[in-house]
Amino acid sequence: MNILVTGGAGFIGSHIVDRLVKDGHVVSVIDDLSNGNLRNLSQVKDKIHFHRQNITSQQLSDVFTEEKPEVVFHLAAHINVRNSLKDPSHDANVNIIGSLNVLENCRMFGVKKIIFSSTGGAIYGETGNIPTPESEIPHPISHYGIAKFSVEQYLYLYKHIYGLDYTILRYANVYGPRQDPIGEAGVVSIFINNILQGKECRINGDGKQTRDYTFVADVVEANMLALKTEQSGKIVNIGTGKETDVNELFDSIAKVVEKISKKKGTSFHGPALQGEVARSCLDATRAKEELSWMPKVELSEGLKKTAEFFK
Repeated sequence: MNILVTGGAGFIGSHIVDRLVKDGHVVSVIDDLSNGNLRNLSQVKDKIHFHRQNITSQQLSDVFTEEKPEVVFHLAAHINVRNSLKDPSHDANVNIIGSLNVLENCRMFGVKKIIFSSTGGAIYGETGNIPTPESEIPHPISHYGIAKFSVEQYLYLYKHIYGLDYTILRYANVYGPRQDPIGEAGVVSIFINNILQGKECRINGDGKQTRDYTFVADVVEANMLALKTEQSGKIVNIGTGKETDVNELFDSIAKVVEKISKKKGTSFHGPALQGEVARSCLDATRAKEELSWMPKVELSEGLKKTAEFFK
């Protein structure tokens, strides 16, 4: 199939691109490289069509004209929570208006299906329903979560009015090779990189906040199953259903990194982050029932693979 991946040079997007190429699809990528990196596509650079483009650009239609995608994987997004607090208009412009631009082009060029990378970690907000199922009413407490939820509503609208099929995948906290360890990124990559460089790891607040850490290869598999399924208009959680607090995570990472590099990790506690939920963990029962998906990579194995990549 002709498949377009927005944000395809990013952490998760590049792994999806690799798999699509391996499976024999004709793949094109849109990425403005604000978060992504061409190094992530080095293994497939001669097998894809790359377009350095922002999803808010009016020239996005030129890419659709040239590539004629049948399916779009939409991952491009502004992901910096701290910057979104400082400049919420920019966050909304990229994540909501940019996504609308993608949807409009899907409508105009007859795209059959869009697979949207949403968030389970940020969309539900504070909830006592742990692990959290898709039936939980979202109450996001971050700009990022609000934007993702808004795009989900637009997807419903575009299917209702224009017949655009979609699957929404709400990810837990995804980690793995290629995750950017610089700036505001996933805590796993930050901790590993800091320990390897002899830097202390900052734990926000008391470190008792929990997350559902899901390895990127499992997330890619969920996307491939969403591509194959004939069901449409579905919202599906992608997570392990297991809670791990940040203190436990640091201890596990420190042990793994010391084993492969002989470097010991140290940590300190800093202020809690504004808008950070206390607990986040996803119920992925629907993914098992409707996509035949289950996570395969245990946290210990995934941390080892990630640490070896960064080493």
